[in-house]
Amino acid sequence: MLSRIPIYAHRGASGYALENTFKAFEKARILGVDGIELDVQCTKDNQLVVFHDSDLFRLTGVRKRINECTLKELLNFPLGKHFFRRFSKERIPTLQKVVEWANYYNMPLNIELKETLLDKHKAITDCLQRLELPRGSHFSSFHDELMRVVKMQRPDFQTAIIVTKKFNWQELSKLSHIDALHAHRRYYKPPYLKAGLEAGKGLRYYGITGKEPYLADPDPSVIGWITDFPDIVAKAAKRKLK
Repeated sequence: MLSRIPIYAHRGASGYALENTFKAFEKARILGVDGIELDVQCTKDNQLVVFHDSDLFRLTGVRKRINECTLKELLNFPLGKHFFRRFSKERIPTLQKVVEWANYYNMPLNIELKETLLDKHKAITDCLQRLELPRGSHFSSFHDELMRVVKMQRPDFQTAIIVTKKFNWQELSKLSHIDALHAHRRYYKPPYLKAGLEAGKGLRYYGITGKEPYLADPDPSVIGWITDFPDIVAKAAKRKLK
């Protein structure tokens, strides 16, 4: 019998609840996920918060960037889409509060560090020096320099680079500060799978829907699926395990 690949809820169970909120995280926990993927940005006053966009408009209606606001300001902005936000009690969570929740439930986190942290290395290092996370947690980013900061400060935490079109798969073995790769499902192809396996770096694939044929027999290099619909992916994987 094949062992099941861990399933991570993308921004929480974002297919069912508003992304990167405690509702989405709680929904994911109830669905029985193996971990939660979330995004971390930095405020004007160097506070780490859980939010995907650098611009606030999509989910708050406020035409400001997140690093132009203090944490106190951000907590005044209801979260939601369009008309619904006027009734919302949801607010942007702090990373600290989410970590406390994750430790309470022993829920591994996949923490993606976003662009507003590129000039806020001190905010990251201050956080890392005291950070305790559930076993199996890891950090990821599109930005290589942020993964270098994490690995330098906390070599005990796993790091993952999120690949783009410009990523050089042939240089994987030289990236000693990178432990794993996160890639969109379009990169689930033999050359990329082989490159990861040969470099000894596992791959987690995002954008997974549960309809992918390779869920029936995942490549040995795969160490995680990241999805908006963790229950659908879990059911598909369970059906296909032999």
